Amino acid sequence: MMMNKDIATPSRTKQIIKKYGLTMKKSLGQNFLIEPNILTKMLAAGEIDKDTVVIEIGPGIGALTERLAQSAKQVIAFEVDRRLEPILKTELAPYDNVEIIFQDILEANLPELFASRFEPTDRIVVAANLPYYITTPIIMNFIEANLPVDAYVMMMQKEVAQRMTASPNSKNYGSLTIAIDYYTEAEISFIVPKTVFVPQPNVDSAVLRLKRRETPKVVVTNEDFYFRLTRGAFQHRRKTLWNNLMAIFGKSDEAKEALRVGLEAVGIEASRRAETLSIEEFAELANELFKSDVLKNA
Repeated sequence: MMMNKDIATPSRTKQIIKKYGLTMKKSLGQNFLIEPNILTKMLAAGEIDKDTVVIEIGPGIGALTERLAQSAKQVIAFEVDRRLEPILKTELAPYDNVEIIFQDILEANLPELFASRFEPTDRIVVAANLPYYITTPIIMNFIEANLPVDAYVMMMQKEVAQRMTASPNSKNYGSLTIAIDYYTEAEISFIVPKTVFVPQPNVDSAVLRLKRRETPKVVVTNEDFYFRLTRGAFQHRRKTLWNNLMAIFGKSDEAKEALRVGLEAVGIEASRRAETLSIEEFAELANELFKSDVLKNA
């Protein structure tokens, strides 16, 4: 059958917007890609092939969905904007391996989806072009659910991708970096200039590739305690580790003493700032502090 020109071209995007009388919703961060080469590179980053099942988040008018359908075994796309239903159903009609679910991905029952739709042997990739405000909740929702996703290939605001891949002692390094690094191996595949979208956003984007680790990067006694510690340690970036730890665990004499003992045991200076600690140091500190009933129950 004869295929239309890629959706991700200026002419076809313009034609679709006009045909369906679509107006972009700023509240949903809708910016449509008009450069098909970017999609080619995204599919390569995700190693999408006929053995791959893809969960796509936010298909928009179907630019990425169309290319995924051509390369993958199956595509299940979640879209929150019901106005796009006629566009997606019509423009993607040639593909029988695409299912569109009109639901907020954050409200979806992911374990049930995986159990009902996928075979244990499927290679599963999550693909998305994510608006800025929802990027982190969506990624964390997936990786914290510990689902058998092999890789994530996601376009997002460049600054968010830099925060997710930062190194200690840099301004982008924080609790988000640590959470991403704990569960996955993260790398920026390539930068996407703002000029390849309509409407044009204010900032450049990046395609981030996350590969799920078989086991977390560090061993921690209690994950909830570990993440409470790492989030709290970065609460006030300009403050010392000691001040942030007191903000988490309280300023009672017992808490202060337990913190002093814990820091001394792992050889971490209380005067350091959180951004100087590696993920390994945070794990060591969390495991040590968790030994204290005072801190564990604070």
